[in-house]
Amino acid sequence: MAKLIYSAITSLDGYVANRDGKFDWAAPDDEVHAFVNDLERPVGTYLYGRRMYETMAGWEHAETFADQRPVMQDFAKLWKAADKIVYSHTLEKVSSARTRIERELDAEAVRRMKASAQQDISIGGAELAGQAIRAGLVDECRLFLTPVIVGGGKRSLPDHVRVKLELLEERRFENGVVYLRYSVT
Repeated sequence: MAKLIYSAITSLDGYVANRDGKFDWAAPDDEVHAFVNDLERPVGTYLYGRRMYETMAGWEHAETFADQRPVMQDFAKLWKAADKIVYSHTLEKVSSARTRIERELDAEAVRRMKASAQQDISIGGAELAGQAIRAGLVDECRLFLTPVIVGGGKRSLPDHVRVKLELLEERRFENGVVYLRYSVT
């Protein structure tokens, strides 16, 4: 059975984007990016909300990036090799291979996907992940705490839900980022 994993780069005060929707402060350096790549290797499917998908779809054509750092090219290969499901009421077409659109998150369909998948499943986008957390679908939370306070914006974790977590792993990076991995109990 595959795990459903929510990963997010978040500010120290718990936001994935500031009030203006910006998240430039979240760009990982090579050390963090290489670590993220290693975490992503077992992922076979990405579940995204529309906004997260539109952000991530740039990896489909990563060869056009001005920055050709090996760590970025490695991530692009991982991303392109995985299946993607975009949950959106408004998106009409996708711009990447191995991608399909679903109109809403169906908890039972995700449970069946987890039961039959050979590789782990990643869920991205705070709103979609919040729905999955509320539905009891998420098995692990992987948070990268960035040493910045943004003072408001889009929260990394949902409000009005209580979930017990068990710390499985932690790591500190040279740039001050702290990685925390929790199982949902």
